[in-house]
Amino acid sequence: MKKWWMSTVVVMAAVIATVVFAVANVLVHDPVQVDKPERGITALEPRGVDNTGLKATLSAMAQDKRLGNFGAMITDITTGEVVLSQNAETALTPASATKLLTAAAALYELGPEDRIVTEVRKKDRTVVIKGSGDVWLTHEQMDSLAAQIGTGVDTVLVDVTAWKDKLLPGWDPADVDAGFVAPLEPVMLYGGRLGATSGDVPRSHRPAFDVAEALAKRLGAGTVGYTDSAEGEVVAHTESPTLQKRISMMMEDSDNVMAEAIGRELSAEHPVEATLDVLRKNGVDVGGSTVVDNSGLSLGNQITPKLLNQVAAASVLALPVAGGTGTLENRFNNTPGAGWVRAKTGTLTGVSALAGVVPSKSGHVYSFAMISNGSEIKQARAALDAIANAVREA
Repeated sequence: MKKWWMSTVVVMAAVIATVVFAVANVLVHDPVQVDKPERGITALEPRGVDNTGLKATLSAMAQDKRLGNFGAMITDITTGEVVLSQNAETALTPASATKLLTAAAALYELGPEDRIVTEVRKKDRTVVIKGSGDVWLTHEQMDSLAAQIGTGVDTVLVDVTAWKDKLLPGWDPADVDAGFVAPLEPVMLYGGRLGATSGDVPRSHRPAFDVAEALAKRLGAGTVGYTDSAEGEVVAHTESPTLQKRISMMMEDSDNVMAEAIGRELSAEHPVEATLDVLRKNGVDVGGSTVVDNSGLSLGNQITPKLLNQVAAASVLALPVAGGTGTLENRFNNTPGAGWVRAKTGTLTGVSALAGVVPSKSGHVYSFAMISNGSEIKQARAALDAIANAVREA
């Protein structure tokens, strides 16, 4: 099996040239390399396309009973023509496809190179970690902080006052032990995971305390705890990866903790409201939708396919690749969309969503947002994937 490059200059140039968002400067990412048969790309210039046949095909496919209560909007963003509008302005539960809103707003407002700085302050023999929103500290960063601090420390405290609510309405506390989320504290190691650096493993119920404990162990300090203030001089600091990288991490495995952290970069107190305000400011119509968190974990999120379709392309190069990476690694295998569809998934009980971008064989680029509610997950996924494959074949 040969390696093949699924995000290439040719395809992304087509996307950047046609996407209605002014986000060309944020669509910068290394191509994804996976084991698949070699495939070339020939659509350097999109040819004229009559979408009449595609419209008829998609309209028929949208009636698939496997989709349950179904809403969708698919747009030829090369021309601006809508090729499917099925309950497009009806708010449905999108699950983790909500993360598309968070990513788009953050990129608009903060830019792809934004980083979070975590500082450690020292007074006498006490150091305080000032939580500022970096929820993906690594063991290597902890080693670096300890080396910068040096000796003479008896107590390590952590200040988590930057964020207020630890669990949001509609969240199940059992999701912490299930690995889907951690209590929202503004500094964590690997998203608060216990015993692993990735995946849906159990999360800590006190993730910031774990950071303080990890630093104390390195410094030989015997006392660990929380504080509501950070006094003294800055003696150590560390920086997060860029926003672009953090969005990719969020999208790859649909990490809810990372999504909530990115939302809180827009506003620590009112992240959802700030997300919607930024989108409005940038010309996105958010009408008819109710958003209650930045991750999509809550069933209280009710979002229209129209809204998701508007932002589907904003973070295109951070999205999982069909048949290749992340939450799409085991979908679209041996289908036309493999390697071409880039999309964010959404899954809750009775909920399946898929929203993203796909270049068709004609060279046109299509954005899509599809939400299935009240359906059986595996069957709905198959129907959603079939629609995306049909667009790829256009």
